[in-house]
Amino acid sequence: MFDSPAAPAAPDVSTTEILDQTPALRAYATSLTRRKPDADDLFQETMLKALAKRGQFRPGSNLRAWMFTIMRNTFRTSAMKAGRERPGDADCVAGGVRTPATQHWSLMGRETMHAIHALPPHYRTVMVLVVVMGESYEDSARICKCKVGTVKSRVARGREMVIQQLDPDAR
Repeated sequence: MFDSPAAPAAPDVSTTEILDQTPALRAYATSLTRRKPDADDLFQETMLKALAKRGQFRPGSNLRAWMFTIMRNTFRTSAMKAGRERPGDADCVAGGVRTPATQHWSLMGRETMHAIHALPPHYRTVMVLVVVMGESYEDSARICKCKVGTVKSRVARGREMVIQQLDPDAR
């Protein structure tokens, strides 16, 4: 059998030629992923693959097209892989708290209502109507069968009594 002389090895594409494709690759990565951190990861992985496989590049062909193909295939592979993977418990958003804790506000609400219930009846009635239920001064005056000015003064005095009961150091 004839031993044919080995074909000369194709010269590798230079690192500089690969790095010259950076702006176009970054733009393409951003268009594929739509998120800068993901685009940066895709770009980096593409560059690593291109540098590792630069011996497979055929001289005379389009280097940019070759690198875009590497990037597109890397993106597709990672997208398919992500579709098959299930996030771990640490990464799962559903395991987190959905609403902030309300214990403090509940406690404050209970203390406030306790202070309102401790008021004398004529103050307590207008405080519940105006402050708690949101009734107007005029409607509260009709319900309590008194003048609007009386309701306003009872609300003001009732608020002061509640504030004093909740925080004795206040005014």
